[in-house]
Amino acid sequence: MAIAYIGIGSNLGNREENCKKAISLLEQNGIKVTKRSSFYETEPWGVKDQPKFINMAVEVETHLKPEELLKTIKKIEKDLGRGESMRWGPRVIDLDILLYNNLILKT
Repeated sequence: MAIAYIGIGSNLGNREENCKKAISLLEQNGIKVTKRSSFYETEPWGVKDQPKFINMAVEVETHLKPEELLKTIKKIEKDLGRGESMRWGPRVIDLDILLYNNLILKT
């Protein structure tokens, strides 16, 4: 069992609800959410002319390997309506693996 931390963000639509839906989909995919942060509103980074983000992080337990976890969160993003977008642009949902055990991986 691996411990991972996943960053969750949204700046389109109902931002908090988008983050909650992402957590629900993580759990539906067998990824156990063990801790969650509060929601934080942050200014956009990179492309400034866009709505503010709601961000949070979750600690999860998973049997998935890092590459499988990445594939799963990319599918969740797509399922929630994220399409191809400009780098650092607005998005319905953004999921990032912040830490996976103590591994450092290039993706």
